[in-house]
Amino acid sequence: MQLVKIAGVTFVTLMATSVFAQENTLPKALGQTDTANLPVQKIGKEDLLNVQIIDLPELSRSYRVTNNGQIRMPMLKEMIGVEGLYPADIEALIADELKREQLMVDPFVTVSVVEYHSRPISISGAVKNPTVFQAIGTVNLLEALAKAGGTADNAGGELIITRPNGDTGVQFSQRIPIRALIDGSDPNLNVKLTGGELIRVPVIGTVVVTGNVHASGVFPVQDSGTTTVLTAIAQAQGFGDFKPPKVYIYRPDEQGIKHEIPIDIKSILARKAPDVTLQARDVLYVPDNNLKKNISTWADRLSGVGTGAASIGLAYHKY
Repeated sequence: MQLVKIAGVTFVTLMATSVFAQENTLPKALGQTDTANLPVQKIGKEDLLNVQIIDLPELSRSYRVTNNGQIRMPMLKEMIGVEGLYPADIEALIADELKREQLMVDPFVTVSVVEYHSRPISISGAVKNPTVFQAIGTVNLLEALAKAGGTADNAGGELIITRPNGDTGVQFSQRIPIRALIDGSDPNLNVKLTGGELIRVPVIGTVVVTGNVHASGVFPVQDSGTTTVLTAIAQAQGFGDFKPPKVYIYRPDEQGIKHEIPIDIKSILARKAPDVTLQARDVLYVPDNNLKKNISTWADRLSGVGTGAASIGLAYHKY
């Protein structure tokens, strides 16, 4: 820089330059970057921290929190426990450790969060884009569904949230009806998410209706308790040419073994017995009129035998 002959002017120019240089170098010393500002939250495992210490560039760098909730810094004998602390608390811990190790007299430390990895929220199942994301800031259930692109066409009527129960390590589950959540009829259903939640949207359950009905097929199980034997037969467009006295439900157990459950459909139609609720994976079989078919079959056979016998008889008489 060229010096100005007037001393006062020269002095002012140098001071301005000095202040300008400090203003431009100070952010770098404090570790300010161009990354987006992340909300301040308690630090957890796998989070990535940026630590900057003025006049100590050897320790100014990024540190990944270990599975033990600690960070290891060069030149320090002990690891520093940071899990569950805020960045400001970690700044004080590092400063105290630097003084204890007699590395600095009055350290100036800043800690910022580069990446959060300790608060994953997973959403899977019948959604358009299953995903895992971090609970940064305030996140609610509707926002989580939006990140997954919303529910898929084959989504069931509810979703299941599994989350840790505090620090006990015990998981607990909560079932939330999707329609009421989206409609906003109960704001309490739009629960807050803090990380660690597993959200699963089950595929809608189905039942199979087959046998003596007009349109055998696979049909969705509607909201709990509304799919019954009669509604399933109605979905299959009703009985065929015969109304049997009994129908049969084949229901698998937890081992996949199917059990036969006879249903007195005649009494249900006569309103002498309550309708029976179906469960997902049930197979509803409506028997055919076996007696009528057997008579028809035997009639055909007898007709064929009679014709053959007559032919033989005629042949016999001819000879």
